[in-house]
Amino acid sequence: MFTGIIEELGEVKALTKSRGKCILEVFAPKVTEDLKIGDSIAVNGVCLTVTERRENGFRVDISPETLKKTNLGELKSRDAVNLERALRFCDRLGGHMVTGHVDDVGAILNKFRKENAIILKIEAPSRISQYLIPQGSIAVDGVSLTIVDISTSAFTISIIPHTARVTTLGFKGPGIKVNLEADIFGKYIESFLRKSVRGNLTLETLLKHGFISGR
Repeated sequence: MFTGIIEELGEVKALTKSRGKCILEVFAPKVTEDLKIGDSIAVNGVCLTVTERRENGFRVDISPETLKKTNLGELKSRDAVNLERALRFCDRLGGHMVTGHVDDVGAILNKFRKENAIILKIEAPSRISQYLIPQGSIAVDGVSLTIVDISTSAFTISIIPHTARVTTLGFKGPGIKVNLEADIFGKYIESFLRKSVRGNLTLETLLKHGFISGR
């Protein structure tokens, strides 16, 4: 489990694909300090397992399924990646609960500056659009962000100068693909309602299960 608060911008040393295997090597002095083999680490919002610790870096294996569902397969040597170590129970929860299980990949549609903020409009694939709400949370390349606005097939986020400086979102522009993970609580609620009401969602059902108040 992660929080979407990026700890370090790592640098891709190599992405090696051969005989059905894919190995990613990342240079990251900060997160490597206490990293151990078997630890989980989020790379651009994707939860991966450390298989080898290197000097000031680490290696992870990427499965074919992960390559298919994320943007990791497009990484090149010297690319920057957002990194976050797994949450500890003693840590502050500065962002929101992020699992590192990417729902889909969307492209940045537009990027512009508004006063001191950078506004990004990002494609919202149908797989996750049902979970998006204004002022709700979403992880974009592993960065915990608040949704400003939603349209039929896109959503808008606003990032402050600090976020632009310490994550890849500061320099990614239109046409670049980003990993998207919707808020897990929305997915749990949707699953519960689907199983409980079997498509027959009414005010009475919401009242019965405590989702709304009768007052």
